[in-house]
Formats: sequence, structure tokens, C-alpha cells
Amino acid sequence: MSDRELDASLRDLPTPAAPPFGAELEAELAALAPVAVRDPKRQLITILAVAAVFGVIMVFVTGVRRDLGELPVPWLLAYLAAWVLGFTGLAALTVLPPRGAMMPRWRIAGLGGMLAAVGFVVAGLLMPRSGPSSVQLSLEELHRGHYCIEIGLVTALMPAVGCVVALRGVLPVGARWAAAGLGAAGGCFAGLVLHMHCPITDRWHLGFIHGGVVVLSAALSAAIAPRRMTP
Repeated sequence: MSDRELDASLRDLPTPAAPPFGAELEAELAALAPVAVRDPKRQLITILAVAAVFGVIMVFVTGVRRDLGELPVPWLLAYLAAWVLGFTGLAALTVLPPRGAMMPRWRIAGLGGMLAAVGFVVAGLLMPRSGPSSVQLSLEELHRGHYCIEIGLVTALMPAVGCVVALRGVLPVGARWAAAGLGAAGGCFAGLVLHMHCPITDRWHLGFIHGGVVVLSAALSAAIAPRRMTP
């Protein structure tokens, strides 16, 4: 039999009917519903907006620092800009994917978080500024700064949780790096609030306490958050 005759014979064969779906498969298909697509830009805008309101409330509740009008304006504005840039930049890196990709820049976010943590510790140690009514503590009195650590970690929690919710189930790989980045973002936000509240201006407090909040937030987030972000 030639190939042409074989093809003609096969075309003449009856097409078997497909077997019916099982009851369980029918139930699962009936229960299917549209899945909401993640909107990273809207998520980021929401996180930043809610954080801004929350930060104003925290400063109002804890009080504005008494030496605010005595500090050098360029230093004050530069530090404020650094805290804001650290928060918004790291939040964007952890939430927004690059163009044409599905996953955020988890590796860059993790590295950026580590750089921010080290950078704010070093900046506090090397570039403190004070006013006449600022409080100066010695290195031996560093433990008195526990109040700022407590306020800082509570403040960092809100934006960090917002980023975790935005990335829930999104990261099959790199979740720990991303978690460190979003934790550092929350720490930078907390540093911004502390910068407006705390009148303690010695280098040890600014470096190890205010900068240390970024370190602690990044470490805690890297330890706890990854399980919420993996599928």
C-alpha cells in the first residue's frame, strides 16, 4: 500500500468521541473565576501615599523635635532627602518589575538595602549636626536610645507590610533579597520620622540607633517575610 492510499484509509476511519469529564473536574472547571492581575504601579503609589499619611500621624503623636529650627538647613534638608530617596527608591525596586518582566529587581533591591543600611550608619557617625537645645549623649549612654529603636521598628512595619502584601506569592526565587530590600525601605521611612522627632544629635545615636533601625528592619524582614512572598 502506498503512502497516499494509507493516508486515504486513515482519513476514512471514524473519529472516536472524547470521553466525558469526571464529576470532580467538572466541579473544578465550574468553580474557576477570573484572577485579578497585579498592578505594580498602583500598588507602589498606594504604599507611598499611605506611608506619607502614617508618617505625619507618627510625627504628630510623638512630637516634633524641639531643636528643629536650630539645625543647619542644608544638613537638615540633605538628610531628609536621603531618607525619602532611600524609602521610595527601595520600595520601587522591590515592587516594580523592569519593563517586559514579571518579577521585580530582587537582587538590586537586596544590594540597595544593604548599601542603605551601611550608608546611614556611616553618615550618622561622620556627619552629626546639633543646635543649642539638642541632646548629646556619650557612647556609654547609647542604651538610652532604645526608645528610638522601638518607635523606628513600629514605624518601619507599616510600609514593609505593604510591600510584602504587594509581592505575596510573586517571587519563586530571590524572596530573601527582596525582603531585605523592603525591610530597609521601611527602615528608611522610620529614619525619616525619627529625623523629625528625635532631638538627640550625637554621632553614636545617629549612627548606631537611627541608622541601626535600617539594619534591624532589613534583617528582620529577610528572616520573616520571604515565606509570604513565595508561591
